[in-house]
This record gives sequence, structure tokens and C-alpha cells, in this order.
Amino acid sequence: MEPGEIDMVNRDPSSINSHVQVGFEDVIAEPDGVHSPQCVWKLANKCFTCSRDIAYTLLALCYGVPYAFFWGCEFAYLSFLHIWVITPCISMYMIWLKSIKIIYGACVRTCCDPCFEACGRCFSDIRVTNA
Repeated sequence: MEPGEIDMVNRDPSSINSHVQVGFEDVIAEPDGVHSPQCVWKLANKCFTCSRDIAYTLLALCYGVPYAFFWGCEFAYLSFLHIWVITPCISMYMIWLKSIKIIYGACVRTCCDPCFEACGRCFSDIRVTNA
């Protein structure tokens, strides 16, 4: 298949809608001991399948193109936001964080390091032995 061509046979190549594959047996089931006549079961299966297929076809005909347009615009807007708003904001935030990291590190080294060194010297001569 050439780039840009759509696959008319496998329309869900990434299996993003595999959870929507609903058959008659997935919805209607008769437990052991309670069975309708075979003709009713077969007719119910045909009615379910036909009504599902016809309803989907009608809904796709009426709403498929408008929803495709809507979702195309929605994902275009999402891409626009990420390219022109979110990614620059994250970059700016990371630059600010680098500056804050330097300032915070200097404060910690100035205030805390002397206390930690003093505690280290106080406790450095402690020896633990087993009696």
C-alpha cells in the first residue's frame, strides 16, 4: 500500500477499538436449562446482527463526516496548543528551575553544610564494640 492510501479492508490496524467488537453471543446468552426454540434463537441472532449493522450504517452516513471534521479540528487544536503554548511553557519552566536549583543549592550549602560538618565531627570519634 502506498503512503497516504487508506486500508479499506483492515480499518483498525492499531486495534484501538477492539473492545467495541460486540456480537450476539456477547450480549444475549441463555443459561443451561433455559433455551428458546432453535428457530427463535436463529431469528434473534439475525435480527440483532441486521439491526446493529443497519443502525451503524445509518449513523455513519449521518454523523461520520461531521464527527470526522470535528475530531480533525480538535486534534489540530491540540497539536497547535502543544507546539505553540505547552512546549514553550515547559521550556521556560525548566529554565527557571535551573536558576532556582542554583540558588537553592547555594542556600543549602551555606546554611546546612556547617551544621552537618559539626555533627559529623562530634560523632566521628564514636566507636561501637561488641562486649
